[in-house]
Amino acid sequence: MYNFASDYLEGAHPQVMEALNKTNFIQTVGYGEDQYCQKAKDKIKAILENENVDIHFLAGGTQTNMIMISSALKDYQAVIAVDSGHINVHETGAVEFTGHKILTKPHQDGKMIPEMIDEIMREHPDEHMVQPKMVYISQTTEYGTYYTLEELKAIYECCQKNNLYLFIDGARLGSALVLKDAPTLQEMALYSDVFYIGGTKMGALFGECLVIINDELKTDFRYHIKQKGAMLAKGRLLGVQFNALFENDLYLEIGKHENECADILRKGFKDKGYKMYIESPSNQIFPIVDQQTLEKINKNYITTYMFKIDDQHTCIRLVTSWATSKEICEQFIEEL
Repeated sequence: MYNFASDYLEGAHPQVMEALNKTNFIQTVGYGEDQYCQKAKDKIKAILENENVDIHFLAGGTQTNMIMISSALKDYQAVIAVDSGHINVHETGAVEFTGHKILTKPHQDGKMIPEMIDEIMREHPDEHMVQPKMVYISQTTEYGTYYTLEELKAIYECCQKNNLYLFIDGARLGSALVLKDAPTLQEMALYSDVFYIGGTKMGALFGECLVIINDELKTDFRYHIKQKGAMLAKGRLLGVQFNALFENDLYLEIGKHENECADILRKGFKDKGYKMYIESPSNQIFPIVDQQTLEKINKNYITTYMFKIDDQHTCIRLVTSWATSKEICEQFIEEL
């Protein structure tokens, strides 16, 4: 059976594995203070055209979200997200476990809009309730949609107006960077306070690259990492991988490839008369299928059940990765 359930089901891109093997017997200091992590930081700062950012490598997305949000907020402060946001749905209450409430509004095609932020601010006017202090969004979203540069600017301006930090979860950032009108890495550094560049879902064995832009969020961040058990002793493994991902545009190539594979699936479903629950241009697609079709799909393929549309129809999710072949996507559509 071929598994379309997620984009981290395989190991790592061959170029990442090659880089890990080449450096395997080289001794380095630990905890991310080695030459490979420094080289990766220098490389990413050059791409961002910003030498003033702080860069930290962490092992996973939930870890990154939880540590960043909890370190930024005071005890009485909260983070704003859409109801489908990863921190709200898929992280086992990690943010709440640190004592911080998540304030949500229903998503619009997976996305946050400035009006939602303004509304939440009006609903929290004084000290008798939590104080909103951060906005959390994902690029791409949980529904495979993405923020254009203009949409990101509008959200950032709204955050600035309301004295809120803007934090962007970039677990699937590579899939967004290659889409039309999406902000570049340089532009993300201009219109956010902190974001991370995903590795786990973008061809690495594991790892995320956190980029802190706002000076207010930088102080003692390594203490937060260590206290929460996230400081990897063999931190060099993260630096080696991000060096490889940002060599010769490999990161963008991976995003382009997985989107092209998803395009084959997307077009195939539509050509055969199936509707999409949401129009997503990235590596996640959300077709609506009848029960008979779903049973046939499940014989040879694994997909993610999302929810029932009605008694006869279900929304499912298919995700493509760096390792997905166009041939398997074409085979799927032929069988469909």
